[in-house]
Amino acid sequence: MLNVAVVGMGWWGKTLISLMEKSPKFKVVKGVKRNPATEADFAREHKLEIISDYRAVLKDPAIQGVVLCTPHTLHTDQIIAAAEAGKHVFCEKPLSLTRADVVRAISAVNANKVALAVGHERRFEPPILDLMRTIQSGELGTPLQVEANFSQDKFLTLPADNWRLTAKEAPAGPLTATGVHILDLSVGVFGAADTVMCSVRQLGSHLANGDTLAAFVSFKNGGHALLTAILATPFDGRFAVYCSKGWLEVRDKAHPSTPKGWTLTKVVSGDQRTTVEYPPSSSVLANLEAFSDTAEGRAPYLVTQEEMIANIAALEAIIESARTGDKVKVN
Repeated sequence: MLNVAVVGMGWWGKTLISLMEKSPKFKVVKGVKRNPATEADFAREHKLEIISDYRAVLKDPAIQGVVLCTPHTLHTDQIIAAAEAGKHVFCEKPLSLTRADVVRAISAVNANKVALAVGHERRFEPPILDLMRTIQSGELGTPLQVEANFSQDKFLTLPADNWRLTAKEAPAGPLTATGVHILDLSVGVFGAADTVMCSVRQLGSHLANGDTLAAFVSFKNGGHALLTAILATPFDGRFAVYCSKGWLEVRDKAHPSTPKGWTLTKVVSGDQRTTVEYPPSSSVLANLEAFSDTAEGRAPYLVTQEEMIANIAALEAIIESARTGDKVKVN
C-alpha cells in the first residue's frame, strides 16, 4: 500500500481521492490546498487532513508519494521537489509545457530513483490496450495515419478566470484539456513527432482562449496524425489508426470520468469486420494503480519516459504553431 498526499483539491483532485479510497493499493493520508477551510466538509467525510503547505508533505516520512492536481506551470518544480525529497510522483497531464522542463523533471526523478507517472488514463482503457497490442504485433501492417477527436463541454460552466481557461496555464485552448490525450496516444503509435501545424479558434463559446482546435502532426517515422479537440460541444471520443493491412477504431460511449464502455471496430484487408463491445471500467483508477505498482517495484510503468518527453516536445510545438499560424519543427 502506497501512502500518498494529493496536492490540489479542485474537482479532479477530489475525484482521484474518491477513486483511490476504493483501492487496496493506496492510503490517502493528506490533502494540500491553499485554503484548507474551504474543504472542511470533504475532509470530515473522507477522514482526511488537509493542509496548506506542500513543503510539510515533502518532509513527512510517512508519505511515500504525491499526486499532483495543480496548475500546469507548477508541475516541473513540484516534481523536482518531490523527487529530491524521495517521494514518488503521479502528475496530472500535461507533465509540463516545454520539452526543457519535462527533461529537467525526469532527470530529477531518475537521479533520486523514484517513480514518475502521468495522468494519461486513456492509455489504460481496455480497448486502447488491445488496439496498441494489435498495432505492435504487426498484424495490420505498417501504421499510416491516426485520426482522433476528444471533445467535451465540461469547461463551459467554469468561471472565466479559472486557471484551466487561461492563456498561461492552457495555451492553445483545448490542447492541454483534451487534445494532449490523443497526442499521447499518437506518440504511442508512431513515436516522436517531427513537425506540426495547428489552428485554434473561438467559435462556439465564451472561452477567450479558444474552443476549437485542429492539429496536423507529422512523425519522424513518416506517419501522420489528424487531431481535433473542442470545448464547446457535448462529449465525443474517437481514436482510429489506419494501417497498410487494415484499421482499428475505438469509440467512447461516455467521458472517461464516468465510463460507460467502448466499442472497438477492426477491419482487415478483404473487408473482414469485427466489433467488440467493452463494459465500463475506470481507466483513471487503473492508471493510478499502475503508478502504485511501479512505485512499489511490482511492474514497469506503461508510458515510457521517452514517450513522456516526445509528447511534451510535440505539445510545445503545437502551442507555438497555434500562436504563429506557422508549421513548426518539433525540438
